[in-house]
Amino acid sequence: MTTSVSLGIVTFVILAMIAIIIVLSLMNKSRKKKFEHKLEELEKEKNLIASTPVMSELEKVEEVIKTEKMEEKYKNWEERFESIKDNDIAKITDMIVDLDVISSLDKKEAKIKVAKTELQIYTAKVKADNILKEIHDITVSEEKYRGIVTKLKKKYRALEKTFTENKADYEDSAEAIELQFENIEKRFLSFEKAMEDNEYSEAVHLVKALDTMVEHISIVVKETPNIMLMINHLIPQRIDEISEINANLVKKGYCLDYLKIDYNIQETKKRTNKILDRVKVLNLEDCMFELKTILDYLDSLFNEFTKEKVARKEYEDTTKIFKKKLKRVNDVVKDIYNQMDDIKKMYDLTDEDIKHLGEVNKKLLEINVRYKKMLDSIKNQKEAYSKAEKEVSLLALDLKNLEEELDVSLKTLGSMYEDEVRAREQLEEIQQLLKECKKVIRSYKLPIISNNYFVELAEANEAIGEIIKELEKKPITIKTLNIRVDTARDLVLKLYNTTNEMIKNAQLAETAIVYGNRYRYDYEEINRGLNTAQMLFYKGKYKQALDTSINTIRFIEPAIERKVYDLYEGK
Repeated sequence: MTTSVSLGIVTFVILAMIAIIIVLSLMNKSRKKKFEHKLEELEKEKNLIASTPVMSELEKVEEVIKTEKMEEKYKNWEERFESIKDNDIAKITDMIVDLDVISSLDKKEAKIKVAKTELQIYTAKVKADNILKEIHDITVSEEKYRGIVTKLKKKYRALEKTFTENKADYEDSAEAIELQFENIEKRFLSFEKAMEDNEYSEAVHLVKALDTMVEHISIVVKETPNIMLMINHLIPQRIDEISEINANLVKKGYCLDYLKIDYNIQETKKRTNKILDRVKVLNLEDCMFELKTILDYLDSLFNEFTKEKVARKEYEDTTKIFKKKLKRVNDVVKDIYNQMDDIKKMYDLTDEDIKHLGEVNKKLLEINVRYKKMLDSIKNQKEAYSKAEKEVSLLALDLKNLEEELDVSLKTLGSMYEDEVRAREQLEEIQQLLKECKKVIRSYKLPIISNNYFVELAEANEAIGEIIKELEKKPITIKTLNIRVDTARDLVLKLYNTTNEMIKNAQLAETAIVYGNRYRYDYEEINRGLNTAQMLFYKGKYKQALDTSINTIRFIEPAIERKVYDLYEGK
Protein backbone atom coordinates (compact mmCIF):
# COMPACT_ATOMS: atom_id res chain seq x y z
CA MET A 1 0.00 0.00 0.00
CA THR A 2 2.80 2.44 0.93
CA THR A 3 4.72 1.56 -2.26
CA SER A 4 1.67 2.35 -4.40
CA VAL A 5 1.22 5.80 -2.75
CA SER A 6 4.89 6.69 -3.24
CA LEU A 7 4.73 5.64 -6.87
CA GLY A 8 1.66 7.86 -7.41
CA ILE A 9 3.36 10.91 -5.92
CA VAL A 10 6.44 10.48 -8.07
CA THR A 11 4.27 10.15 -11.18
CA PHE A 12 2.35 13.35 -10.30
CA VAL A 13 5.56 15.33 -9.80
CA ILE A 14 6.99 14.17 -13.11
CA LEU A 15 3.80 15.11 -14.97
CA ALA A 16 3.72 18.54 -13.32
CA MET A 17 7.32 19.23 -14.32
CA ILE A 18 6.57 18.22 -17.90
CA ALA A 19 3.54 20.55 -17.94
CA ILE A 20 5.59 23.49 -16.62
CA ILE A 21 8.28 22.91 -19.22
CA ILE A 22 5.68 22.83 -21.99
CA VAL A 23 4.01 26.09 -20.75
CA LEU A 24 7.37 27.89 -20.47
CA SER A 25 8.31 26.71 -23.94
CA LEU A 26 5.02 27.98 -25.40
CA MET A 27 5.35 31.36 -23.61
CA ASN A 28 8.88 31.79 -24.87
CA LYS A 29 7.80 30.94 -28.39
CA SER A 30 4.89 33.46 -28.23
CA ARG A 31 7.17 36.22 -26.87
CA LYS A 32 9.70 35.55 -29.60
CA LYS A 33 7.00 35.70 -32.25
CA LYS A 34 5.72 39.09 -30.94
CA PHE A 35 9.24 40.45 -30.87
CA GLU A 36 9.85 39.38 -34.46
CA HIS A 37 6.61 41.13 -35.47
CA LYS A 38 7.79 44.29 -33.70
CA LEU A 39 11.09 44.17 -35.60
CA GLU A 40 9.15 43.94 -38.87
CA GLU A 41 7.13 47.05 -37.96
CA LEU A 42 10.29 49.01 -37.08
CA GLU A 43 11.88 47.97 -40.38
CA LYS A 44 8.77 49.06 -42.27
CA GLU A 45 8.70 52.48 -40.58
CA LYS A 46 12.42 52.98 -41.37
CA ASN A 47 11.80 52.21 -45.04
CA LEU A 48 8.87 54.67 -45.15
CA ILE A 49 11.18 57.45 -43.97
CA ALA A 50 13.74 56.54 -46.59
CA SER A 51 11.04 56.59 -49.27
CA THR A 52 9.75 60.07 -48.37
CA PRO A 53 9.20 61.82 -51.81
CA VAL A 54 11.59 64.65 -50.99
CA MET A 55 13.78 64.16 -54.10
CA SER A 56 10.82 64.12 -56.50
CA GLU A 57 9.51 67.33 -54.95
CA LEU A 58 12.97 68.89 -55.20
CA GLU A 59 12.91 68.23 -58.94
CA LYS A 60 9.77 70.40 -59.16
CA VAL A 61 11.50 73.18 -57.22
CA GLU A 62 14.52 72.97 -59.52
CA GLU A 63 12.31 74.00 -62.44
CA VAL A 64 11.22 77.28 -60.79
CA ILE A 65 14.54 78.42 -59.31
CA LYS A 66 15.06 82.03 -60.40
CA THR A 67 16.84 83.68 -57.48
CA GLU A 68 19.88 83.01 -55.33
CA LYS A 69 17.67 82.83 -52.28
CA MET A 70 15.67 80.02 -53.83
CA GLU A 71 18.89 78.28 -54.90
CA GLU A 72 20.14 78.46 -51.33
CA LYS A 73 16.91 76.93 -49.99
CA TYR A 74 17.11 74.11 -52.56
CA LYS A 75 20.64 73.13 -51.48
CA ASN A 76 19.67 73.28 -47.81
CA TRP A 77 16.77 70.85 -48.31
CA GLU A 78 18.93 68.52 -50.37
CA GLU A 79 21.71 68.45 -47.74
CA ARG A 80 19.27 67.91 -44.87
CA PHE A 81 17.59 64.95 -46.61
CA GLU A 82 20.97 63.40 -47.49
CA SER A 83 21.94 63.73 -43.81
CA ILE A 84 18.78 61.85 -42.82
CA LYS A 85 19.58 59.01 -45.22
CA ASP A 86 23.29 58.83 -44.40
CA ASN A 87 23.10 59.34 -40.67
CA ASP A 88 19.62 58.79 -39.20
CA ILE A 89 18.55 55.87 -41.42
CA ALA A 90 21.96 54.17 -40.97
CA LYS A 91 21.74 54.56 -37.20
CA ILE A 92 18.20 53.10 -37.18
CA THR A 93 19.41 50.16 -39.28
CA ASP A 94 22.20 49.44 -36.78
CA MET A 95 19.74 49.60 -33.88
CA ILE A 96 17.35 47.14 -35.60
CA VAL A 97 20.26 44.75 -36.35
CA ASP A 98 21.30 45.02 -32.75
CA LEU A 99 17.76 44.10 -31.70
CA ASP A 100 17.92 41.00 -33.89
CA VAL A 101 20.23 39.35 -31.36
CA ILE A 102 17.78 40.12 -28.53
CA SER A 103 17.48 36.48 -27.56
CA SER A 104 20.65 36.89 -25.49
CA LEU A 105 19.20 39.90 -23.64
CA ASP A 106 16.80 39.97 -20.77
CA LYS A 107 13.23 41.20 -21.18
CA LYS A 108 13.74 44.61 -19.45
CA GLU A 109 16.76 45.57 -21.56
CA ALA A 110 14.88 44.51 -24.72
CA LYS A 111 12.04 46.96 -23.94
CA ILE A 112 14.49 49.81 -23.39
CA LYS A 113 16.24 49.18 -26.74
CA VAL A 114 12.89 48.99 -28.60
CA ALA A 115 11.81 52.32 -27.06
CA LYS A 116 15.09 54.00 -28.10
CA THR A 117 14.70 52.68 -31.63
CA GLU A 118 11.10 54.00 -31.85
CA LEU A 119 12.26 57.41 -30.60
CA GLN A 120 15.01 57.53 -33.24
CA ILE A 121 12.53 56.60 -35.97
CA TYR A 122 10.09 59.31 -34.79
CA THR A 123 12.87 61.95 -34.80
CA ALA A 124 13.94 61.04 -38.34
CA LYS A 125 10.32 61.04 -39.54
CA VAL A 126 9.70 64.54 -38.14
CA LYS A 127 12.85 65.84 -39.89
CA ALA A 128 11.78 64.35 -43.23
CA ASP A 129 8.18 65.64 -42.87
CA ASN A 130 9.44 69.16 -42.08
CA ILE A 131 11.59 69.19 -45.21
CA LEU A 132 8.66 67.96 -47.29
CA LYS A 133 6.34 70.61 -45.79
CA GLU A 134 8.82 73.40 -46.54
CA ILE A 135 9.14 72.17 -50.13
CA HIS A 136 5.35 71.97 -50.48
CA ASP A 137 5.09 75.58 -49.32
CA ILE A 138 6.97 76.38 -52.54
CA THR A 139 5.60 73.79 -54.98
CA VAL A 140 1.99 74.25 -53.90
CA SER A 141 2.18 77.99 -53.07
CA GLU A 142 1.67 79.38 -56.53
CA GLU A 143 -1.46 77.37 -57.20
CA LYS A 144 -2.81 77.89 -53.68
CA TYR A 145 -2.09 81.62 -53.48
CA ARG A 146 -3.30 82.31 -57.00
CA GLY A 147 -6.57 80.55 -56.17
CA ILE A 148 -7.01 82.73 -53.08
CA VAL A 149 -6.06 85.92 -54.90
CA THR A 150 -8.39 85.11 -57.78
CA LYS A 151 -11.33 84.92 -55.38
CA LEU A 152 -10.21 88.15 -53.70
CA LYS A 153 -9.95 89.89 -57.09
CA LYS A 154 -13.46 88.77 -58.01
CA LYS A 155 -14.80 90.13 -54.74
CA TYR A 156 -12.71 93.30 -55.15
CA ARG A 157 -14.08 93.97 -58.68
CA ALA A 158 -17.67 93.50 -57.48
CA LEU A 159 -17.09 95.94 -54.61
CA GLU A 160 -15.44 98.44 -56.91
CA LYS A 161 -18.39 98.21 -59.29
CA THR A 162 -20.90 98.74 -56.46
CA PHE A 163 -18.95 101.75 -55.25
CA THR A 164 -18.62 103.30 -58.70
CA GLU A 165 -22.34 102.87 -59.51
CA ASN A 166 -23.40 104.40 -56.19
CA LYS A 167 -20.57 106.84 -55.62
CA ALA A 168 -22.93 109.69 -54.72
CA ASP A 169 -24.16 107.72 -51.69
CA TYR A 170 -20.68 107.76 -50.14
CA GLU A 171 -20.53 111.56 -50.06
CA ASP A 172 -17.60 112.85 -47.93
CA SER A 173 -15.91 109.44 -47.75
CA ALA A 174 -15.82 108.77 -51.52
CA GLU A 175 -12.27 110.11 -52.00
CA ALA A 176 -10.82 108.02 -49.19
CA ILE A 177 -12.54 104.90 -50.55
CA GLU A 178 -11.09 105.52 -54.02
CA LEU A 179 -7.60 105.78 -52.50
CA GLN A 180 -8.16 102.51 -50.67
CA PHE A 181 -9.20 100.79 -53.90
CA GLU A 182 -5.96 102.07 -55.47
CA ASN A 183 -3.95 100.69 -52.54
CA ILE A 184 -5.58 97.29 -52.97
CA GLU A 185 -4.85 97.38 -56.68
CA LYS A 186 -1.18 98.07 -55.93
CA ARG A 187 -1.11 95.10 -53.54
CA PHE A 188 -2.44 92.85 -56.30
CA LEU A 189 0.43 94.04 -58.55
CA SER A 190 2.94 93.42 -55.75
CA PHE A 191 1.61 89.89 -55.40
CA GLU A 192 2.06 89.23 -59.12
CA LYS A 193 5.67 90.43 -58.96
CA ALA A 194 6.40 88.28 -55.89
CA MET A 195 5.03 85.21 -57.65
CA GLU A 196 7.04 85.99 -60.77
CA ASP A 197 10.24 86.28 -58.67
CA ASN A 198 9.37 83.13 -56.66
CA GLU A 199 9.26 85.24 -53.48
CA TYR A 200 6.75 82.89 -51.88
CA SER A 201 7.48 83.99 -48.33
CA GLU A 202 6.64 87.54 -49.35
CA ALA A 203 3.55 86.28 -51.20
CA VAL A 204 2.19 84.83 -47.97
CA HIS A 205 2.20 88.26 -46.31
CA LEU A 206 0.73 89.90 -49.39
CA VAL A 207 -2.14 87.39 -49.53
CA LYS A 208 -2.91 87.96 -45.85
CA ALA A 209 -2.78 91.74 -46.35
CA LEU A 210 -5.05 91.53 -49.41
CA ASP A 211 -7.55 89.36 -47.54
CA THR A 212 -7.67 91.90 -44.69
CA MET A 213 -7.93 94.90 -47.01
CA VAL A 214 -10.67 93.37 -49.20
CA GLU A 215 -12.65 92.34 -46.11
CA HIS A 216 -12.31 95.87 -44.72
CA ILE A 217 -13.32 97.57 -47.97
CA SER A 218 -16.33 95.24 -48.24
CA ILE A 219 -17.52 96.50 -44.83
CA VAL A 220 -16.81 100.09 -45.91
CA VAL A 221 -18.74 99.70 -49.18
CA LYS A 222 -21.65 98.04 -47.40
CA GLU A 223 -22.01 100.26 -44.32
CA THR A 224 -20.77 103.69 -45.41
CA PRO A 225 -23.91 104.75 -47.38
CA ASN A 226 -26.09 104.07 -44.31
CA ILE A 227 -23.59 105.84 -42.06
CA MET A 228 -23.46 108.89 -44.34
CA LEU A 229 -27.25 108.87 -44.60
CA MET A 230 -27.50 109.04 -40.81
CA ILE A 231 -24.71 111.62 -40.40
CA ASN A 232 -25.73 114.02 -43.18
CA HIS A 233 -29.49 113.57 -43.36
CA LEU A 234 -31.35 111.59 -40.68
CA ILE A 235 -29.65 113.06 -37.62
CA PRO A 236 -29.70 116.72 -38.88
CA GLN A 237 -33.36 116.27 -39.86
CA ARG A 238 -34.21 114.89 -36.40
CA ILE A 239 -32.32 117.77 -34.77
CA ASP A 240 -34.23 120.36 -36.82
CA GLU A 241 -37.58 118.73 -35.99
CA ILE A 242 -36.74 118.50 -32.28
CA SER A 243 -35.55 122.12 -32.16
CA GLU A 244 -38.77 123.29 -33.84
CA ILE A 245 -41.07 121.24 -31.59
CA ASN A 246 -39.12 122.29 -28.51
CA ALA A 247 -39.46 125.99 -29.43
CA ASN A 248 -43.23 125.63 -30.07
CA LEU A 249 -43.84 123.76 -26.82
CA VAL A 250 -41.85 126.26 -24.78
CA LYS A 251 -43.86 129.03 -26.46
CA LYS A 252 -47.07 127.24 -25.37
CA GLY A 253 -45.94 127.21 -21.76
CA TYR A 254 -44.20 123.84 -21.45
CA CYS A 255 -41.17 123.53 -19.19
CA LEU A 256 -38.63 121.25 -20.88
CA ASP A 257 -35.50 122.31 -19.04
CA TYR A 258 -35.08 118.84 -17.56
CA LEU A 259 -34.42 117.47 -21.08
CA LYS A 260 -31.42 119.83 -21.60
CA ILE A 261 -32.21 119.81 -25.30
CA ASP A 262 -29.92 122.65 -26.44
CA TYR A 263 -26.91 121.20 -24.61
CA ASN A 264 -27.57 117.65 -25.79
CA ILE A 265 -28.06 118.77 -29.39
CA GLN A 266 -24.68 120.53 -29.33
CA GLU A 267 -23.07 117.39 -27.87
CA THR A 268 -24.79 115.28 -30.51
CA LYS A 269 -23.40 117.45 -33.29
CA LYS A 270 -19.89 117.17 -31.80
CA ARG A 271 -20.12 113.39 -31.58
CA THR A 272 -21.49 113.18 -35.12
CA ASN A 273 -18.62 115.29 -36.49
CA LYS A 274 -16.07 113.07 -34.70
CA ILE A 275 -17.69 109.99 -36.22
CA LEU A 276 -17.59 111.66 -39.66
CA ASP A 277 -13.85 112.31 -39.23
CA ARG A 278 -13.32 108.62 -38.49
CA VAL A 279 -15.43 107.60 -41.48
CA LYS A 280 -13.33 109.84 -43.77
CA VAL A 281 -10.29 107.72 -42.87
CA LEU A 282 -12.42 104.58 -43.25
CA ASN A 283 -12.37 103.76 -39.54
CA LEU A 284 -15.89 102.37 -39.14
CA GLU A 285 -15.40 100.58 -35.83
CA ASP A 286 -18.48 101.13 -33.63
CA CYS A 287 -19.62 104.00 -35.91
CA MET A 288 -22.93 102.35 -36.75
CA PHE A 289 -23.58 101.49 -33.11
CA GLU A 290 -22.84 105.03 -31.95
CA LEU A 291 -25.02 106.58 -34.64
CA LYS A 292 -27.91 104.25 -33.81
CA THR A 293 -27.50 105.24 -30.17
CA ILE A 294 -27.71 108.91 -31.16
CA LEU A 295 -30.83 108.27 -33.26
CA ASP A 296 -32.42 106.32 -30.41
CA TYR A 297 -31.77 109.27 -28.08
CA LEU A 298 -33.26 111.75 -30.57
CA ASP A 299 -36.30 109.52 -31.08
CA SER A 300 -36.71 109.29 -27.31
CA LEU A 301 -37.11 113.09 -27.24
CA PHE A 302 -40.19 112.79 -29.44
CA ASN A 303 -41.58 110.35 -26.88
CA GLU A 304 -40.79 112.87 -24.13
CA PHE A 305 -42.66 115.58 -26.07
CA THR A 306 -45.67 113.30 -26.44
CA LYS A 307 -45.49 112.37 -22.76
CA GLU A 308 -45.50 116.06 -21.80
CA LYS A 309 -48.54 116.74 -24.01
CA VAL A 310 -50.45 113.84 -22.51
CA ALA A 311 -49.31 114.87 -19.01
CA ARG A 312 -50.58 118.42 -19.62
CA LYS A 313 -54.06 117.20 -20.57
CA GLU A 314 -54.15 114.86 -17.57
CA TYR A 315 -52.85 117.65 -15.36
CA GLU A 316 -55.51 120.09 -16.56
CA ASP A 317 -58.32 117.54 -16.17
CA THR A 318 -57.16 116.45 -12.72
CA THR A 319 -56.55 120.05 -11.61
CA LYS A 320 -60.05 121.09 -12.68
CA ILE A 321 -61.60 118.40 -10.48
CA PHE A 322 -59.11 118.99 -7.66
CA LYS A 323 -59.76 122.73 -7.66
CA LYS A 324 -63.51 122.21 -7.14
CA LYS A 325 -62.96 119.71 -4.33
CA LEU A 326 -60.37 121.94 -2.65
CA LYS A 327 -62.73 124.93 -2.77
CA ARG A 328 -65.55 122.88 -1.28
CA VAL A 329 -63.34 121.59 1.56
CA ASN A 330 -61.94 125.09 2.17
CA ASP A 331 -65.48 126.48 2.36
CA VAL A 332 -66.62 123.76 4.77
CA VAL A 333 -63.64 124.23 7.10
CA LYS A 334 -64.01 128.02 6.88
CA ASP A 335 -67.70 127.79 7.81
CA ILE A 336 -66.88 125.52 10.75
CA TYR A 337 -64.29 127.96 12.09
CA ASN A 338 -66.57 130.96 11.49
CA GLN A 339 -69.26 129.24 13.55
CA MET A 340 -66.85 127.71 16.07
CA ASP A 341 -67.84 130.15 18.86
CA ASP A 342 -71.51 129.41 18.31
CA ILE A 343 -70.85 125.68 18.12
CA LYS A 344 -68.89 125.79 21.38
CA LYS A 345 -71.80 127.69 22.99
CA MET A 346 -74.34 125.23 21.71
CA TYR A 347 -72.48 121.99 22.39
CA ASP A 348 -70.00 120.84 24.97
CA LEU A 349 -67.15 119.87 22.57
CA THR A 350 -64.32 117.73 23.93
CA ASP A 351 -60.65 118.69 23.68
CA GLU A 352 -60.21 115.76 21.30
CA ASP A 353 -62.92 117.13 18.96
CA ILE A 354 -61.29 120.58 18.88
CA LYS A 355 -57.78 119.07 18.39
CA HIS A 356 -59.00 116.93 15.49
CA LEU A 357 -60.48 119.98 13.76
CA GLY A 358 -57.17 121.81 14.27
CA GLU A 359 -55.20 118.99 12.65
CA VAL A 360 -57.58 118.92 9.70
CA ASN A 361 -57.18 122.67 9.25
CA LYS A 362 -53.36 122.40 9.44
CA LYS A 363 -53.25 119.67 6.78
CA LEU A 364 -55.62 121.64 4.59
CA LEU A 365 -53.33 124.67 4.84
CA GLU A 366 -50.35 122.53 3.73
CA ILE A 367 -52.31 121.25 0.73
CA ASN A 368 -53.24 124.83 -0.25
CA VAL A 369 -49.58 125.93 -0.01
CA ARG A 370 -48.37 122.99 -2.13
CA TYR A 371 -51.13 123.63 -4.67
CA LYS A 372 -50.25 127.31 -4.98
CA LYS A 373 -46.55 126.49 -5.30
CA MET A 374 -47.30 124.02 -8.08
CA LEU A 375 -49.49 126.55 -9.92
CA ASP A 376 -46.75 129.19 -9.67
CA SER A 377 -44.16 126.73 -11.03
CA ILE A 378 -46.37 125.90 -14.00
CA LYS A 379 -47.17 129.57 -14.60
CA ASN A 380 -43.49 130.53 -14.54
CA GLN A 381 -42.50 127.46 -16.62
CA LYS A 382 -40.28 126.09 -13.85
CA GLU A 383 -41.83 122.65 -13.68
CA ALA A 384 -42.65 120.05 -16.32
CA TYR A 385 -46.24 118.93 -16.74
CA SER A 386 -45.21 115.30 -16.24
CA LYS A 387 -43.93 116.20 -12.77
CA ALA A 388 -46.86 118.55 -12.05
CA GLU A 389 -49.33 115.82 -13.04
CA LYS A 390 -47.78 113.49 -10.47
CA GLU A 391 -47.86 116.26 -7.86
CA VAL A 392 -51.53 117.08 -8.44
CA SER A 393 -52.35 113.36 -8.25
CA LEU A 394 -50.61 113.21 -4.88
CA LEU A 395 -52.47 116.36 -3.79
CA ALA A 396 -55.77 114.79 -4.86
CA LEU A 397 -54.95 111.69 -2.82
CA ASP A 398 -54.01 113.78 0.23
CA LEU A 399 -57.20 115.82 -0.16
CA LYS A 400 -59.27 112.64 -0.34
CA ASN A 401 -57.69 111.40 2.90
CA LEU A 402 -58.32 114.83 4.44
CA GLU A 403 -61.97 114.71 3.39
CA GLU A 404 -62.30 111.39 5.22
CA GLU A 405 -60.80 112.97 8.36
CA LEU A 406 -63.08 116.00 7.96
CA ASP A 407 -66.08 113.72 7.63
CA VAL A 408 -65.28 112.35 11.09
CA SER A 409 -65.43 115.87 12.56
CA LEU A 410 -68.55 116.74 10.58
CA LYS A 411 -70.21 113.54 11.69
CA THR A 412 -69.37 114.41 15.29
CA LEU A 413 -70.90 117.88 14.93
CA GLY A 414 -73.76 116.56 12.85
CA SER A 415 -74.39 113.82 15.35
CA MET A 416 -74.62 116.40 18.14
CA TYR A 417 -77.15 118.45 16.19
CA GLU A 418 -79.11 115.34 15.19
CA ASP A 419 -79.10 114.14 18.79
CA GLU A 420 -80.49 117.51 19.89
CA VAL A 421 -83.22 117.46 17.23
CA ARG A 422 -84.02 113.86 18.03
CA ALA A 423 -84.15 114.65 21.76
CA ARG A 424 -86.69 117.44 21.13
CA GLU A 425 -88.76 115.14 18.92
CA GLN A 426 -88.64 112.34 21.49
CA LEU A 427 -89.56 114.84 24.23
CA GLU A 428 -92.74 115.63 22.34
CA GLU A 429 -93.45 111.91 21.84
CA ILE A 430 -92.82 111.15 25.52
CA GLN A 431 -95.02 114.08 26.63
CA GLN A 432 -97.74 112.91 24.24
CA LEU A 433 -97.53 109.36 25.63
CA LEU A 434 -97.81 110.70 29.18
CA LYS A 435 -100.91 112.68 28.20
CA GLU A 436 -102.43 109.49 26.76
CA CYS A 437 -101.74 107.69 30.03
CA LYS A 438 -103.50 110.45 32.00
CA LYS A 439 -106.37 110.53 29.52
CA VAL A 440 -106.85 106.75 29.72
CA ILE A 441 -106.71 106.71 33.51
CA ARG A 442 -109.28 109.49 33.66
CA SER A 443 -111.57 107.86 31.06
CA TYR A 444 -112.04 104.73 33.20
CA LYS A 445 -113.33 105.71 36.63
CA LEU A 446 -111.45 103.33 38.86
CA PRO A 447 -112.56 103.20 42.48
CA ILE A 448 -108.99 103.71 43.63
CA ILE A 449 -105.48 104.16 42.17
CA SER A 450 -102.50 102.68 44.02
CA ASN A 451 -99.72 104.81 45.47
CA ASN A 452 -97.16 102.94 43.29
CA TYR A 453 -98.88 104.31 40.21
CA PHE A 454 -98.53 107.88 41.46
CA VAL A 455 -94.83 107.22 42.27
CA GLU A 456 -94.27 106.06 38.65
CA LEU A 457 -96.16 109.09 37.36
CA ALA A 458 -94.01 111.42 39.46
CA GLU A 459 -90.81 109.76 38.26
CA ALA A 460 -91.92 110.11 34.62
CA ASN A 461 -92.77 113.80 35.10
CA GLU A 462 -89.44 114.41 36.81
CA ALA A 463 -87.51 112.67 34.00
CA ILE A 464 -89.30 114.82 31.40
CA GLY A 465 -88.36 117.88 33.42
CA GLU A 466 -84.68 116.82 33.33
CA ILE A 467 -84.83 116.65 29.52
CA ILE A 468 -86.24 120.16 29.36
CA LYS A 469 -83.55 121.45 31.73
CA GLU A 470 -80.75 119.82 29.65
CA LEU A 471 -82.11 121.34 26.43
CA GLU A 472 -82.19 124.78 28.03
CA LYS A 473 -78.49 124.55 29.03
CA LYS A 474 -75.84 126.24 26.88
CA PRO A 475 -73.70 124.50 25.81
CA ILE A 476 -75.64 121.25 25.64
CA THR A 477 -73.87 118.11 26.84
CA ILE A 478 -75.15 115.66 24.24
CA LYS A 479 -74.09 112.59 26.18
CA THR A 480 -76.06 113.71 29.26
CA LEU A 481 -79.02 114.73 27.10
CA ASN A 482 -79.17 111.27 25.50
CA ILE A 483 -79.12 109.65 28.96
CA ARG A 484 -81.98 111.94 30.11
CA VAL A 485 -84.04 111.08 27.02
CA ASP A 486 -83.47 107.32 27.42
CA THR A 487 -84.40 107.49 31.12
CA ALA A 488 -87.56 109.50 30.54
CA ARG A 489 -88.65 107.28 27.67
CA ASP A 490 -88.19 104.13 29.78
CA LEU A 491 -90.14 105.60 32.73
CA VAL A 492 -93.04 106.85 30.58
CA LEU A 493 -93.21 103.50 28.75
CA LYS A 494 -93.24 101.77 32.11
CA LEU A 495 -96.09 104.07 33.25
CA TYR A 496 -97.95 103.45 30.01
CA ASN A 497 -97.67 99.69 30.44
CA THR A 498 -98.68 99.95 34.11
CA THR A 499 -101.73 102.04 33.16
CA ASN A 500 -102.87 99.59 30.48
CA GLU A 501 -102.22 96.58 32.70
CA MET A 502 -104.10 98.12 35.65
CA ILE A 503 -107.14 99.07 33.57
CA LYS A 504 -107.18 95.70 31.82
CA ASN A 505 -107.08 93.80 35.12
CA ALA A 506 -109.83 96.08 36.55
CA GLN A 507 -112.07 95.51 33.50
CA LEU A 508 -111.48 91.74 33.55
CA ALA A 509 -112.16 91.57 37.31
CA GLU A 510 -115.36 93.57 36.92
CA THR A 511 -116.47 91.32 34.02
CA ALA A 512 -115.77 88.17 36.06
CA ILE A 513 -117.67 89.47 39.14
CA VAL A 514 -120.69 90.48 37.04
CA TYR A 515 -120.66 87.11 35.28
CA GLY A 516 -120.41 85.21 38.59
CA ASN A 517 -123.37 87.07 40.15
CA ARG A 518 -125.70 84.53 38.50
CA TYR A 519 -124.42 81.85 40.87
CA ARG A 520 -124.51 83.92 44.10
CA TYR A 521 -127.84 82.70 45.40
CA ASP A 522 -127.37 79.08 44.42
CA TYR A 523 -123.90 78.60 45.85
CA GLU A 524 -122.76 80.09 49.13
CA GLU A 525 -119.09 79.44 48.32
CA ILE A 526 -119.40 81.47 45.14
CA ASN A 527 -121.15 84.26 47.00
CA ARG A 528 -118.36 84.47 49.59
CA GLY A 529 -115.66 84.33 46.90
CA LEU A 530 -117.26 87.08 44.83
CA ASN A 531 -117.69 89.26 47.93
CA THR A 532 -113.97 88.86 48.63
CA ALA A 533 -113.13 89.70 45.01
CA GLN A 534 -115.44 92.76 45.18
CA MET A 535 -113.71 93.93 48.36
CA LEU A 536 -110.27 93.61 46.74
CA PHE A 537 -111.55 95.50 43.66
CA TYR A 538 -112.60 98.51 45.73
CA LYS A 539 -109.24 98.52 47.47
CA GLY A 540 -107.52 98.91 44.09
CA LYS A 541 -106.12 95.37 44.08
CA TYR A 542 -107.47 94.59 40.62
CA LYS A 543 -105.17 91.68 39.77
CA GLN A 544 -106.00 89.90 43.05
CA ALA A 545 -109.70 90.60 42.52
CA LEU A 546 -109.48 89.01 39.03
CA ASP A 547 -107.66 85.91 40.27
CA THR A 548 -110.09 85.47 43.21
CA SER A 549 -113.21 85.75 41.03
CA ILE A 550 -111.80 83.36 38.41
CA ASN A 551 -110.84 80.79 40.99
CA THR A 552 -114.30 81.08 42.64
CA ILE A 553 -116.32 80.58 39.44
CA ARG A 554 -114.00 77.80 38.21
CA PHE A 555 -115.77 75.61 40.84
CA ILE A 556 -118.86 75.67 38.59
CA GLU A 557 -117.27 76.45 35.18
CA PRO A 558 -113.71 75.11 34.68
CA ALA A 559 -113.30 77.17 31.46
CA ILE A 560 -114.41 80.40 33.05
CA GLU A 561 -111.04 82.15 32.47
CA ARG A 562 -111.28 81.80 28.66
CA LYS A 563 -114.90 82.89 28.70
CA VAL A 564 -114.09 86.01 30.75
CA TYR A 565 -111.32 87.02 28.31
CA ASP A 566 -113.69 86.44 25.37
CA LEU A 567 -116.33 88.64 27.02
CA TYR A 568 -113.63 91.32 27.64
CA GLU A 569 -112.54 91.22 24.01
CA GLY A 570 -116.15 91.33 22.83
CA LYS A 571 -116.34 87.87 21.31
